[in-house]
Amino acid sequence: QVQLVESGGGLVQTGGSLRLSCAASGRTFSNYHMGWFRQAPGKERKFVAAITYSGGDTSYAESVKGRFTISRDNAKNTVSLQMNRLKPEDTAVYYCAAKNSWYQFSRYNQYGYWGQGTLVTVSS
Repeated sequence: QVQLVESGGGLVQTGGSLRLSCAASGRTFSNYHMGWFRQAPGKERKFVAAITYSGGDTSYAESVKGRFTISRDNAKNTVSLQMNRLKPEDTAVYYCAAKNSWYQFSRYNQYGYWGQGTLVTVSS
């Protein structure tokens, strides 16, 4: 089992930047592919970005491509999401998640481990 704790959320103006972090503990972090998802009020949880266990491959939702960057540090058991040029529509609770297989990495119901989430609010 792996435990995940997100941090770094907050209030930012349109066009600003935030960096989210997710700290993992428990089983070997480098065995897990990691994903970031977000959920706006009243809406379903959506894929944002994912990174393979080694960090060698990444994938992004079209809505964040070119603005967000996912990265990981297996020595520190962390995965990060650098968010630039933020927009009001990026407002949501952001969750990190872990899974063993890269299969269907963009589907939230394929992840077995989740953090508690961190709120990002982008003001217009």
